[in-house]
Amino acid sequence: MQYLSTRGAQLGQYRDVIVEGLAPDGGLAVPAELPTIDAALLERWRPLDYAGLATEILGLFATDIPRDELARICRTSYRPEAFASPEVVPVTSLDGGLSLVGLSEGPTLAFKDLAMRFLGEALDLVLTEADEVLNILGATSGDTGSAAEHALRGRDRLAVFMLSPKGRMSPFQRAQMYSLLEPNVHNIVVDGVFDDCQRLVKRISEDVEFKRAHRLGAVNSINFGRISAQIAYYVWAWLRATDAVPAADRDGFEVSFAVPSGNFGNILSGHYARSMGLPVRRLVLATNENNVLDDFFRTGHYRPRTAANTLTTSSPSMDVSRASNLERFVFDLLGSSPERTAAAWGELTVRGEIDLSAEQHRFLPELGFVSGTSTHADRLATIREVAERCGVTIDPHTADGVKVAREHVEEGVPMLVLETAKPQKFAETITEALGVAPAIDAETRTLLDAPQHVTEIPDDEQQLRDLIASSALR
Repeated sequence: MQYLSTRGAQLGQYRDVIVEGLAPDGGLAVPAELPTIDAALLERWRPLDYAGLATEILGLFATDIPRDELARICRTSYRPEAFASPEVVPVTSLDGGLSLVGLSEGPTLAFKDLAMRFLGEALDLVLTEADEVLNILGATSGDTGSAAEHALRGRDRLAVFMLSPKGRMSPFQRAQMYSLLEPNVHNIVVDGVFDDCQRLVKRISEDVEFKRAHRLGAVNSINFGRISAQIAYYVWAWLRATDAVPAADRDGFEVSFAVPSGNFGNILSGHYARSMGLPVRRLVLATNENNVLDDFFRTGHYRPRTAANTLTTSSPSMDVSRASNLERFVFDLLGSSPERTAAAWGELTVRGEIDLSAEQHRFLPELGFVSGTSTHADRLATIREVAERCGVTIDPHTADGVKVAREHVEEGVPMLVLETAKPQKFAETITEALGVAPAIDAETRTLLDAPQHVTEIPDDEQQLRDLIASSALR
């Protein structure tokens, strides 16, 4: 399979795009043509375990990686002993037609583990075969950083330079990242918000000469490797939701997915799964008070906020106002036209917004998108409600998803809410909602008490360049 940039450059095959990250022309890698799946293929996949299903899904995209190598990578990435659930991704019924897709069973207790563990193994394979090294430059609003660092820690051919916003993550999230002592992990705290971190990463990644001189890559969701790996759990969840449906009725049986959204990568994978043929009725996008994406899907106007106007909320991993993956969706919306996509981003630079209101009528039903906003009060009420009615404690981001999902439930259509993280990562909000703190085991207490090591910098591109130049693998 060949890949191209949303802005027109030809990018090569899967190996090339997972190493490159951001395209040289500033765009994002997308398949030249999406593969398709049908009812017969879904039924053939139904008996597979998660690693086996991931091998099949990723095999549609990573056609340049031998199948036996891909299977080995997936078996390593998704071995059951690395996850709290032997299923890897359990699906649990809640109430009112909702089910919870358990994406947070991995080592860092967040959905990012599922894609990041695969990407770490895939990068290791590609770099070993090419006898090369790669320095990962990324930005995190909370869970990407810890998942990336835990997936890549201790690897000889990979180093991580992870930017995070000062004072904008939970204590648990900071501890998971900042307590790592591996020499290939560099935690950089930026005096700003997540969008400032993301902007620094993008500006440096757009400098092709600097990027190649210092062998820079990415594991943020701008890396298509993560997007492709996430498609697997949409298919897995559909299969589990339809296991009890009579075989004669499964063909075309639709479910809906509700997805807490910040950087738009997770729900983009659902968009691709639906476009490939997975029977998905609605993709329900849930935002917090930083509701730029909700505004976009309601009006067709994309208006990113400034750093000063990006709110600090109790679902901090969604405190994003400039969603980098939206460009991939806009590329699809504009007929896969690099010219129109580049023009849209030029409009964003000049006017501070993109007007796609002429296309807004296509969001539903053609593309299946609806959206909604959840507030702090909504989160607290939803956490309490789910705990009381279902006996399940959910984290604040997942609560945003449940709140908005309830607004879009349809009779006879299962609503699958993608879990974001485990509640213990956000103990303060859980305590406020339930009146009691999540239980902290000895391992968590040790983590929270461990010394933390970071490098603090202002929102300054040159200081970041100097830091990378002095510490990058060569």
